[in-house]
Amino acid sequence: MDRMTEISKYLSKHLRHRPERIGVTLSPGGWVDVDELLEAAARHGFPITRAELDEAVAGNDKRRFAIEDGRIRALQGHSVPVDLDLPAVAPPPLLYHGTTERFLPAIRREGLRPMGRHAVHLSPDRETARRVGARRGRSVVLTVDAAGMAAAGHLFQVSANGVWLTAAVPPEYLR
Repeated sequence: MDRMTEISKYLSKHLRHRPERIGVTLSPGGWVDVDELLEAAARHGFPITRAELDEAVAGNDKRRFAIEDGRIRALQGHSVPVDLDLPAVAPPPLLYHGTTERFLPAIRREGLRPMGRHAVHLSPDRETARRVGARRGRSVVLTVDAAGMAAAGHLFQVSANGVWLTAAVPPEYLR
């Protein structure tokens, strides 16, 4: 694994799921001071330079992180409580979700649920959803009737990196 991938995985783990493990506290919006993060990472045996951090954030193919005003946060995917302060927006007619065949029976029964995250993640195009699903095996892409969900009162948000978020997707909106 290359260094930028290692840094990205480290950031994901500690900015989305386990900040307490390295002794940082996220603000209600998920932010932490960059210097505090770098000091904590060094204390816990994973030193990162500011240049490496900037490169990992800027070069991340999924644009998972943002740095603003000396602070950093993950853009979505948290399992710890955060309020990303994203407005509700009208979704495109169709969105997509990548998964694998082994999850299809449960999805057909229960729809898409956030599991350990705050929201279900949806992709704006089939190819992105296919890549997401392929991380866990042979990919299956589900089509979400986002327009139908919105008409029924379901809320959608979109993160800065284009990932669509919603509380859940009932099975009747999937094909």
